[in-house]
Amino acid sequence: MKKIAVFPGSFDPFTIGHEAIVRRALSLFDEIIIAVGANAIKKCYYPLKTRKKMISKVFQNEPRVKIDHYEGLTVDYCKKNGAKYILRGLRTAADFEFERAIAQVNKVMATGIETVFLLTVPEHTHINSTIVRDIICNGGDASQFVPASINLKDYKGKED
Repeated sequence: MKKIAVFPGSFDPFTIGHEAIVRRALSLFDEIIIAVGANAIKKCYYPLKTRKKMISKVFQNEPRVKIDHYEGLTVDYCKKNGAKYILRGLRTAADFEFERAIAQVNKVMATGIETVFLLTVPEHTHINSTIVRDIICNGGDASQFVPASINLKDYKGKED
């Protein structure tokens, strides 16, 4: 049976930390679906289509990584796509507490789906999408925080 993991998130924008988690997880799973969540509560800078395009560019030469989007519960998306694993990256103790609570609720809702946590490498611990997005919104150079294949100058954010 194929081991499929879903890596859910808003990815606004996709960072080198996200990329590193996915690349490391490829040794654990046969396929990883990077599922860009449409969250009505969260205001995104980059439109969904743009975020998917950015991520696709990063993994264009990796056939085991699929890019998709979804609305609703992550466990429902996993069931629909035959995924038995939810992949999450952890940077801090605060991340752990937040992600642990979600994982435990998901486990109650879908007993056959496991959440797998990978610790972020130390050099990426300080990187998060909120900070990177703030740099971009304020005209700063965030290129060192996003994968090399993403040229932020090609993406205009809200106007895309």
